[in-house]
Amino acid sequence: MRLGSTRIFPLVLMLALALLSFWLDRTTREAPGPVAPNRHNADYSAEHFTITDYGRDGSPESTLSAIRMVHYPEDDTTVLAAPRLVRTRAGQPRLVLSADRGTLSRDAEDIYLNDNVLLVREAAGEVPEARMRTSYLHLQRTRGVATTDREVQIEEPGRMLAGRGMDYDNVARRLTLLSEVRGQIEAKR
Repeated sequence: MRLGSTRIFPLVLMLALALLSFWLDRTTREAPGPVAPNRHNADYSAEHFTITDYGRDGSPESTLSAIRMVHYPEDDTTVLAAPRLVRTRAGQPRLVLSADRGTLSRDAEDIYLNDNVLLVREAAGEVPEARMRTSYLHLQRTRGVATTDREVQIEEPGRMLAGRGMDYDNVARRLTLLSEVRGQIEAKR
């Protein structure tokens, strides 16, 4: 049996196509595809904004302001530059909380503050001014709870308290330092 060129050509073509298909399949499986750029595009921003929450009687209870606010719809985050929160309640000293940057949760209930976080409880009557410093603070606004796992330093005139990790409940007026607690109290003169 003699194979002519008319019979061999289709066999060679089919073999070549099979080898090409095999090669293309192996190449596309092994080579990673192009990586899509990670887009984090803002859908809106605001400069020098202020948001005020009012109590039932119409008096302001808290004010959140920042130099810049940027919202990202991909993960529904709101990033703040130089946020400042002022809480004013009847019968309580005014609280002023500031940081270099922050992030708001979707419903603005949770505020995550980073870098140079400073909480100042202003003096009121017999209560002296107090200052709390840390590098990170998670604040739950309506519950009045603040937590951190970082180093915290709290100062009042003549007193200093420091530790790693803190839970503070403003409603219950309870402060808990979690570890490495140390303090200093000056004797009254």
